[in-house]
Amino acid sequence: MKRVYIETYGCQMNVADTEVVLGVLKAHDYEQTESPEDADTILVNTCAVRDNAEQRVIGRVGELQRYKRPGNVLGVIGCMAQRLGPRLLAAVKQVDVVLGPDAYRNLPNLLENAARGERAIDTGFRSWEHYEDVVALRERGPTAFVTVQRGCDYRCTFCIVPMTRGPERSQKLEDIVTKIEDLAREGTTEITLLGQTVNAYHDGVHDFADLLRAVGAVDGIRRVRFTSPYPNNFTERAVAAMAETPAVCDHVHLPVQSGSNAVLRRMLRRYTREQYLAVMDRLRLAIPGITFSTDIIVGFPGETESQFGETLTLVEDAGFDDAYTFKYSPREATPAVRLQGQVPEAVATERLARLIATVRSQTRRRNVGRLGSLHEVLVERPAKRGDQMLGRTRSNLMVLLELPSSSVGTYHQVRLTGTTGSTFVGRIESPSLAVI
Repeated sequence: MKRVYIETYGCQMNVADTEVVLGVLKAHDYEQTESPEDADTILVNTCAVRDNAEQRVIGRVGELQRYKRPGNVLGVIGCMAQRLGPRLLAAVKQVDVVLGPDAYRNLPNLLENAARGERAIDTGFRSWEHYEDVVALRERGPTAFVTVQRGCDYRCTFCIVPMTRGPERSQKLEDIVTKIEDLAREGTTEITLLGQTVNAYHDGVHDFADLLRAVGAVDGIRRVRFTSPYPNNFTERAVAAMAETPAVCDHVHLPVQSGSNAVLRRMLRRYTREQYLAVMDRLRLAIPGITFSTDIIVGFPGETESQFGETLTLVEDAGFDDAYTFKYSPREATPAVRLQGQVPEAVATERLARLIATVRSQTRRRNVGRLGSLHEVLVERPAKRGDQMLGRTRSNLMVLLELPSSSVGTYHQVRLTGTTGSTFVGRIESPSLAVI
């Protein structure tokens, strides 16, 4: 058996892609190892959304070089590999293979050639590729990511994804359902559907509403989540499917990026502040108690102090339960790098600090108001600190519980008794059926 070590950076789709890569390699007599020292092949699955993510990966690739021995292979795969292509081979002499997200089927062949000293690259887009027949290699557990849609046809001026993931395409519904049925038989009870614009899903026959209903009907699947949707794509059919499918969870991660209409226009987002808030209102009306998280960028080219202030007021008007906040990161070949009015780094840093303080204050205030409420919690994993376990409610609240490690995969009715501001402490009121 050949041994492969892989590190994964970036979004949930990269995590799912790593599982696909391991599945492809397993079919060619590779086994996964947990240490680069024990590996014949070292792979880094990369992100290209922000510059600091790329710099981190480049630094890590430099560190991993020291584990190479004659005949061993060091490869960079994923979005950063797709973006840089041959420049990566030229810049890092120890890298043997550069492979984009659509080329994972070709990886065993390229690794074999690289072991003989033939450096290789494959960054071709394949509009038909969904890896639907690949048996992904994942750790057995109560939750799983399933990619249902790849690529993006939107052209947000700040975003590199269309250049690294290619055009939008959706996997056939029946193939998705088959995969999820297999996961359910292995004990998975919660599925997260992944796509760059997941609620734009359409396989030519079935739309996102059909997908939610079909996945929610799979025997053994108790929860269905999805990420990341685009605000404009919440059709009446999709909202109805969310409200009428019991397995669909009461949480939506809904990226807004800015609260200023002027900035949204420069970003080429296809909605206004008012339209975005109207989508939230429709979802709240259909699904009482739904929670929202979002993505927000500060320091986008041309952003004035007044326009940044509109983002701060949006946080409160929207009533977000959490937000992932970032400074604008220039991405080569995206239209935003040519926009006038680039915001100085110091100004963007100061705005980000104010935004984080606003989000944290609101999150804490909303979470304190939830103390005493009762929720169904799925135990996911041990907490990073102490001997507690970490679970998640249907509305995406994280809860610490006094339970043994054997409780992973079990459901409990939990009373929220305390909060750090972002995470809760819970008391078990009554356990539900253990499912794995």
